[in-house]
Amino acid sequence: MIINIAEAKAHLSSIVERACNGEHITIAKNNLPLVDLMPHNRPTKRKLGIAKGLIDYQEDIFSTDEANIEHFYQSKLEP
Repeated sequence: MIINIAEAKAHLSSIVERACNGEHITIAKNNLPLVDLMPHNRPTKRKLGIAKGLIDYQEDIFSTDEANIEHFYQSKLEP
């Protein structure tokens, strides 16, 4: 639906409501399209655990031995 600016000013609330309900609305000036109205995406609640069971890793991935720990703390960072 194409609506001229003057009509959009007069009926802004109803036009915004219609755009929020999914109707494609274009605002025009002298019948030349200027802008399209579209609803803002409302944030949804995050769902925790959606990747559960999709990621595989070895059980000992976080295990370390004493040699690795000592090497880590004795290493020096150089530029």
